[in-house]
Amino acid sequence: MSEDPHAPHLERALSNRHIQLIAIGGAIGTGLFMGSGKTIAVAGPSVIFVYMIIGFMLFFVMRAMGELLLSNTRYKNFSDFAGDILGPWAAFFTGWTYWFCWVVTGIADVVAIAHYVSYWWADLPLWIPAIACILLLLALNLPSVKAFGETEFWFALIKIVAILALIVVGLGMIITGFESDGTRAAFSNLWTEGGMFPTGFMGFVAGFQIAVFAFVGIELVGTTAAEAKDPEKNLPRAVNSIPVRILLFYVGALIILMAVKPWTAYSAEESPFVGMFALAGLVGAAGVVNFIVLTSATSSANSGIYSTSRMIYGLAQEGDAPRAFGRLSSRKVPKNALLFSCMFLLAGVALLYAEGGVAEAFTLVTSVSALCFMFVWSIILISYVVYRHRRPQLHAVSAFKMPGGTFMPYVVLAFFAFIIWALTTQADTLAALVVTPLWFVALGIGYLVLRRNPEHAATRALHEAQVRRELEERDAYLEDQELREFTYVS
Repeated sequence: MSEDPHAPHLERALSNRHIQLIAIGGAIGTGLFMGSGKTIAVAGPSVIFVYMIIGFMLFFVMRAMGELLLSNTRYKNFSDFAGDILGPWAAFFTGWTYWFCWVVTGIADVVAIAHYVSYWWADLPLWIPAIACILLLLALNLPSVKAFGETEFWFALIKIVAILALIVVGLGMIITGFESDGTRAAFSNLWTEGGMFPTGFMGFVAGFQIAVFAFVGIELVGTTAAEAKDPEKNLPRAVNSIPVRILLFYVGALIILMAVKPWTAYSAEESPFVGMFALAGLVGAAGVVNFIVLTSATSSANSGIYSTSRMIYGLAQEGDAPRAFGRLSSRKVPKNALLFSCMFLLAGVALLYAEGGVAEAFTLVTSVSALCFMFVWSIILISYVVYRHRRPQLHAVSAFKMPGGTFMPYVVLAFFAFIIWALTTQADTLAALVVTPLWFVALGIGYLVLRRNPEHAATRALHEAQVRRELEERDAYLEDQELREFTYVS
């Protein structure tokens, strides 16, 4: 690469427990705690199938990402392999779009945090908790990557304990036949209020629009590749645990929620998690759950700031971002990139005072974010298809092959096309669909301007030469291994 070999490098300080909990924390975000009320309201019990289908599809995106990252451990993230396999444009578009994804998500989290803080201090101006959140994120990320890993470990643990507690309490209410408003808690509530698909096919489709946002961040573990200890062992563990996480934390929690109270009792305006614990009559439980949901939103924003700073750092190394963002502090943290990303979160403060309620603002920004995340997931899949075609020798020796690699990328891409169609069926998400292409137009103009810069061309040429050299060394190693095996067998 183009960086000074004597300059500080990102430190491999994230252990297995950090990687595992970062992966879980990335999959359990604000979308589950704040958005599940709306998904239940629009889709009814069919939302269970919505989350299962999305989780199933994204598992294959993660497996494709895992195989690609481990095919060359010099890749820092998926922007690196996209640029290597598809060309420089892919690194530029993927890296900057992923940065945009998490900035928009961070803005949504700032909106959610201000909303949750008002639970305790209704008269507090919304801008105060929003600014405090941004300053907290800086304080959590500036010390070291290990400090981030520890913080995210405990944030994720709080979310896990909260969901497990909800499931246990909910099961207790079902077993004891808890009653509220004349309705008994029972699993039969899942189908007695109009069946599993009470809002029809279009209600089922509407559930996908909102639920997709609950999964943004599932690929977060891919941005830790350059700072993970023993990535060949820890990344596969994190990826393979995704199906269990989705079944337990998403599907399990939603089944319990709609068994304790019929789906018709949930509102898009409130978190069903807070409502259910309040219903159980546990003293102070609603406040505790509100704190947990607040922690979840802070965790999501924390992960976003971490990943955006690492993505911009990688872009700067390749000449696709200002050189200042490629510098590390004495603690091996990309400080300039962190400050840059946090600055954009201030837009969340302005959004709090936009016309309309918090729910409307949240829907708009989350829909834009979900669209951009789908672009990044699609680039991962397209990179995998091209990698299988161009580098069959690397796929052949991979210890972490994507299952169904010959056809599942196309199935998942078709599913993403279905999601985009689903976004056109509602006015609020259609607005996001109309606005989002402006980002890609701006990126295209930026890329064309950047290509005319002689310094960028020189940096990119040096980077591509480095990549070619690494591939030649890898190919030579594989040929040597094959020759040794052949000699041994003979």
